[in-house]
Amino acid sequence: MQVKFWGVRGSIAVSGARFARTGGNTTCVEVQAAGHRLILDGGTGLRALGEELGFQPIQATLLFTHLHWDHIQGVPFFTPAFHPGSDLTFVGAERTTGGIRDALALQMRPPQFPVGLGALVGARRFTDVQAQKPFEIGPFRITGLEQDHPDGVVAWRIEAEGRTLVFATDIEHGGRIDPGLRRLATGADLLVHDAQYTSAEYAGQGGPPRRGWGHSTWEEAVQVCQEAGAARLGLFHHDPTRDDDALAILEHAARSRFSGAFAAREGQQVAL
Repeated sequence: MQVKFWGVRGSIAVSGARFARTGGNTTCVEVQAAGHRLILDGGTGLRALGEELGFQPIQATLLFTHLHWDHIQGVPFFTPAFHPGSDLTFVGAERTTGGIRDALALQMRPPQFPVGLGALVGARRFTDVQAQKPFEIGPFRITGLEQDHPDGVVAWRIEAEGRTLVFATDIEHGGRIDPGLRRLATGADLLVHDAQYTSAEYAGQGGPPRRGWGHSTWEEAVQVCQEAGAARLGLFHHDPTRDDDALAILEHAARSRFSGAFAAREGQQVAL
């Protein structure tokens, strides 16, 4: 199983020399196994992936953790979705506020956007799943777990070719690690975990308190990884104010506690 990061930021995309080494695009991760492509979230990093693929037909499944704007803004700019030969499936968790198709269509309606969802002729299916029920997509066996985040979020355990990736972004522990997440991540080869804040930032030192904003600290990410016995930890969903130098300091601190930790960066590839 091959994992590639196309967008690693949280909340809003950023640009400039201070962010060049890490990248400024929001959440998007590409996973490939046995000739199948699974794309996790459709933030602005999805546009970069689409640019790499070009205007050509592809087959892929886009699996969403939730539908906040930093996780869907790349969808209207995903070049292969405009190709009539593409076969794309969009999958999200069932919500009382509407399904995956509703959310994606809403951001492409006037006055927010000039082109409607119908322009994405390669988007063949929109599927809402019950997160707690495991399902299969090609070679991938996928298990979800609802986590604490405004409007809800799902952490996904993805198994293929004898390897396991757990994608746990936009989750808030609130002082107590969820034992369900610990079980979900047990023995994972790679845990990609929200690490938007430091403990000091979360508590409100030097800025507003972040409790209730729906995100974790890097210290909590390390704790989950250690307790779950995961092999590697990808710190993810970097705060838009955290530049390359600050992220390097955070990464060093995380590695001092767990040698398998790293800060996810755009273009980075991990073979599991």
